[in-house]
Amino acid sequence: MAHPVTRRTVEVDGTELSYLTAGEGDSPPLLLLHGTFWSRVWAPVLPQLAQTARCIALDLPGFGASAGELTPEQATIPALAETVLHAGRALGLDTFDVAAHDIGGGIAQHLAATTGSVRRMVLMNSVMFDSWPVPAVERFRDPQVREATSQDELLTARATSTRGSTHRTLGEDELADYLSPWQDPARVRSWMAMAAAADARYTLDLVPALQEAAIPTRLVWGRDDDFQKIEYARRYVAEIPASDLVVVEGKHIPTEDSPDEVARAIAEHLAARS
Repeated sequence: MAHPVTRRTVEVDGTELSYLTAGEGDSPPLLLLHGTFWSRVWAPVLPQLAQTARCIALDLPGFGASAGELTPEQATIPALAETVLHAGRALGLDTFDVAAHDIGGGIAQHLAATTGSVRRMVLMNSVMFDSWPVPAVERFRDPQVREATSQDELLTARATSTRGSTHRTLGEDELADYLSPWQDPARVRSWMAMAAAADARYTLDLVPALQEAAIPTRLVWGRDDDFQKIEYARRYVAEIPASDLVVVEGKHIPTEDSPDEVARAIAEHLAARS
């Protein structure tokens, strides 16, 4: 049975945050986080995941369909983790499973290491250790670069990055959908704020706590990712207890290249809940 995907909002710290949701209200909650994209990265797998979970794919403030605008101070991993935790509380979630992509994976690791709220975790082509920021993001840590970058220039850069994130060629409508949030200048500034706040120390500093917490974690990885290399996923599994790796065909957004395989890998991991 196909589960419909709907978009809803929740007020978090005075800001209306948008999220995609699918699944029965009494199913175990799965919070899905994005990084430098938005909740659109999870759309291909939500109907399948909704068969066993109550899926909530959140747009961070200033991203996707959410209101608000991030500053660099609000866009650090710890600050975003606090926002996500508040969103979970606003949605009635004391504990939850989490699946996260890209910088969202850094947020998930922070939640897993510090809050006691995460039951099981999935990291999909996620930042970790010192794997980030990648050059295309790191350049925006320079305030002069941010100041000099126009909305059209960022849209062009995001189009290039999106095209480089999948094996299959996205259709023009799909690409336009991915890029649609950055038609809004506030979302352009929020993206640049996230880039400005990108700092590997936020994930490196979590390693001892992640090792101690040993949250059951599955890494799901597009094998040909040019941004987050699979070698980091293998290192995570070698260094962090209770973790394993499932490799799928694809690049940085494997939900677009191998949606069935990604959904199955996530569902199998969540099905092992005690």
